[in-house]
This record gives sequence, C-alpha cells and structure tokens, in this order.
Amino acid sequence: MKILVSACLLGARCRYDGAAKPCPAVIALAERHTLVPVCPEQLGGLSTPRAPAERQGDRVCTHAGVDVTKQYRRGAEETLRMARLLGCECAVLKERSPSCGTGEIYDGRFSGRLISGNGVAAALLRENGLLIVGESQVDALPCD
Repeated sequence: MKILVSACLLGARCRYDGAAKPCPAVIALAERHTLVPVCPEQLGGLSTPRAPAERQGDRVCTHAGVDVTKQYRRGAEETLRMARLLGCECAVLKERSPSCGTGEIYDGRFSGRLISGNGVAAALLRENGLLIVGESQVDALPCD
C-alpha cells in the first residue's frame, strides 16, 4: 500500500524551525508499505526554516501577521496532486500543524492552545477521499 507521510515524521529536517520529528511508529510502516514523503509547506514555496504560522479561520498567518495562505493552499494542492499521481490511499500527517494537523490545530493566536480543526493540506486531502491520521494514530490505520 502507498501511504502519504509528512516528511518530518520520517526524519527530514523540513519543519518551520529546520528540525525533524522522526516517529518510530511511522518509520516502521516502511517495512510493509511504500511511504511517500511530502512537506506541503515546502511544496507551497516556503523556505526551511521559516516563521511559525497558524491557521486563523480560512487564512494562515505568521506571528508577525504575514499572510502565507497562498503558499499553504498551493502546498495542499501539490500534496493532493502527489497523492493522486502515486496512488496513495491514506496519509499519516504531523499532528497540530497548520498544514498537516488533523482533528486539532493551534488556535491561531500563538497561545499554545489547541482547538478542533484541520490543517490546510489535511482538510483538502480529506475532502478528496483520503483517510488522514496523525502520527499518534498509526495503529488505527485500516491500511496497515
């Protein structure tokens, strides 16, 4: 099975702070499946490192108030294109991310508080029929 995966969960240093967040449970999926690493923010044209950003309704803005919605939407569209092109059936995405978060994201005020919601890429993938889970939900994947 082909599974779309947030590249940072596989150890790629693509997070906003230039770090990775390798997740052993996600990396272990490579023993049984084909993993397709993506970073929607980079696919949208944002650099690494980059200013932290959070969703504010339909927009995504940095702490300094710079609107990066266009880049997040472009990255989401490219991520969906990759998923379709390569036949991915599900995705494991970085929790709480303004792009990849599923179920919970930061509140948009840079307060550290979580609210219900999805990141831009996660929402687009879900709208187009992909099953999306966060890294803490890998065991719940029906494709595993």
